[in-house]
Amino acid sequence: MNTRTATSPADPGPAARYRWLPVRSLAQRHRPRILAHLLALKDGDRYLRFGYAASDSQIGRYVDGIDFVHDEVFGIFNRRLELVALSHLAVLSPVAGQPRAAEFGVSVVDKARGRGFGARLFEHAVLHARNRGVSTLVIHALSENTAMLKIARRAGAVVERMGSEAEARLKLPPEDLLSNVEQLLGEQVGEIDYRLKLHARQVGSLLDGLSTVRSLFGAAGRGASE
Repeated sequence: MNTRTATSPADPGPAARYRWLPVRSLAQRHRPRILAHLLALKDGDRYLRFGYAASDSQIGRYVDGIDFVHDEVFGIFNRRLELVALSHLAVLSPVAGQPRAAEFGVSVVDKARGRGFGARLFEHAVLHARNRGVSTLVIHALSENTAMLKIARRAGAVVERMGSEAEARLKLPPEDLLSNVEQLLGEQVGEIDYRLKLHARQVGSLLDGLSTVRSLFGAAGRGASE
């Protein structure tokens, strides 16, 4: 499965300031939201994400093919509960005599750039990969995607350029107690953040509805007095 690299994720500098930016794990029921996110990418961003000018139908097939049993998908939602950043950690088929590896891909919508979302998702994926026994994280990127390659290099990855494409390979340390606790905490924070945003949206919708009803009653009252 092609989990090519990011649509120009932000520099890891901003990510450091957003280290605890809530990230939510996505499941099969989120396919429609994942599809909507990817379809919202501009043509240039689709090219960077998939390595070619992906059509709507090609993106649809990619989303349908995501294996939520073996892979992990993560997202960042804004206050409107729009999926503005998405990453896919695909565990690669084991090769005899080779360390266990996983491939990372990420996308960020244009309006959410420069906030460290791409680098935050990369950091989050590294943690989950470690805790799944993955020892090598692989990133396939177009050579022109300097932002993603910079993130990989700063994490210690070895980058090899092959013409118009590049491959970054990052060796991961084994899991430990701290990494497992950090993952558990991160999952809880991501879920709580989403529930709070959902509650805020519901309250906002309720208040809007009450405001509309009051306006209608007020107009009706004025009409009766006239």
